[in-house]
Amino acid sequence: MTIFDEMYQSLPIEQAAPREHYQTYASWLAGKTSEDMRLRHEEAEVIFRQVGITFAVYGEKDENGAGTERLIPFDLIPRIIPAHEWQRMERGLVQRVTALNRFLHDVYHGQDIIRAGVIPRELVLDNTQYRPQMQGVDVANQVYSHISGIDIVRAGDGDYYVLEDNLRVPSGVSYMLENRKMMMRLFPELFSGHAIAPVAHYPDLLLETLRDCAGDSNPDPTVVVLTPGMYNSAYFEHAFLAQQMGVELVQGQDLVVQDKFVYMRTTRGLQRIDVIYRRVDDDFIDPQVFRPDSMLGAPGLMEAYRAGNVCICNAVGTGVADDKSVYPYVPEMIRFYLGEEPILKNVPTWLCRKPDDLAYVLAHLEELVVKEVHGAGGYGMLIGPQASREEIERFRAALKHNPSGYIAQPTLSLSSCPTYVESGVAPRHIDLRPFVLSGKSVRIVAGGLTRVALKNGSLVVNSSQGGGTKDTWVLEDWPSAQQEHQWYDLQQ
Repeated sequence: MTIFDEMYQSLPIEQAAPREHYQTYASWLAGKTSEDMRLRHEEAEVIFRQVGITFAVYGEKDENGAGTERLIPFDLIPRIIPAHEWQRMERGLVQRVTALNRFLHDVYHGQDIIRAGVIPRELVLDNTQYRPQMQGVDVANQVYSHISGIDIVRAGDGDYYVLEDNLRVPSGVSYMLENRKMMMRLFPELFSGHAIAPVAHYPDLLLETLRDCAGDSNPDPTVVVLTPGMYNSAYFEHAFLAQQMGVELVQGQDLVVQDKFVYMRTTRGLQRIDVIYRRVDDDFIDPQVFRPDSMLGAPGLMEAYRAGNVCICNAVGTGVADDKSVYPYVPEMIRFYLGEEPILKNVPTWLCRKPDDLAYVLAHLEELVVKEVHGAGGYGMLIGPQASREEIERFRAALKHNPSGYIAQPTLSLSSCPTYVESGVAPRHIDLRPFVLSGKSVRIVAGGLTRVALKNGSLVVNSSQGGGTKDTWVLEDWPSAQQEHQWYDLQQ
């Protein structure tokens, strides 16, 4: 199986020349000893632990029965993307997210794409992520997914593919920002020798995107971040983004709905809220509408939302567009709504709900990746070439029992990037999650979160499954790249 290495023109890396956009970095790396890298790695771990950059692991408990927290391993070697590749990827991301937002507006209004026969009615209307409560609700700027995390991989042929769309409550952007700060702290000389596009302005763009929802008639809207609380796996990110934007971090118990308006409790009384950046899943956001046992949302929130008195980002009901069974239809959405050919490719996908597709998947389980349509975080997934006979047979039984609950894809040979591991520098598989912000316009900071599978040969990059992260550099012209370097110097 051919593996595309991001840094070197071929594998093994010990015998290969670096790609053109990596040549300056490769020369610098060649001058570093293993002791230099070890000390920098240890320094990064100490700083990340001091700052509290951790994530909780669901299901894991310490000896006292409390949930455990881990550092997300940070890799010292960046993933570098040349400007011309990024520019094409950026156009593809804008195109894709625009079409997904058009799809969401359509399925909650006219349902033209269903009536045209482009996507099966039952795949949308019977989907557990489709929220009938959103039918006919007009959202600001007709944007449902204000913050989208699109997972992209590069296969052995060197082409980029969209692996999946995350439109509900995508996470990871705080690690993108903290990874950049760490690299600038550890290796400031690299930022003098490379024109690296900045990412530090992401919180400003995020706040501007959220404020766009309030409309031009409200020039100074009150924005809050709604978190499930400190035991959520991404709580660090919730608190981090609230602090970076200069807005309040609230929980459901801090909110109250009166006369279809949402307020937060403060020491000075109730303060009206205009925009909620929610990091709470649909099912828990309003116990009067969804799960009655939820303590994470606020009773009456959906009534205020439907009345247009508060904007919720991302909108309730976005999950129907990032369901893995809907994913194969995104290229057709682009053609249907935009009249364009997709810039970014989908991974070929078999829908196990289709008898012919199911028959093929059952006959080729040892070769395929099988995923639950509602699965996330690397759970509920079979990687056929790496699975045991017992795992394969367990999935075979699950597929026969509930075929509509699964999709299958070929086992892509994800690109690799040199990574600092215990044995030294070695190639490890990676993916990329750029973050797309949609308000009155669609904007993206250059780069995103590169996730790396630290286990040799592993294709699973999720942090919950032992993956780590890298800083992502997009090379560009000097002026804007130097602005971030100057900004970082001012913060020290």
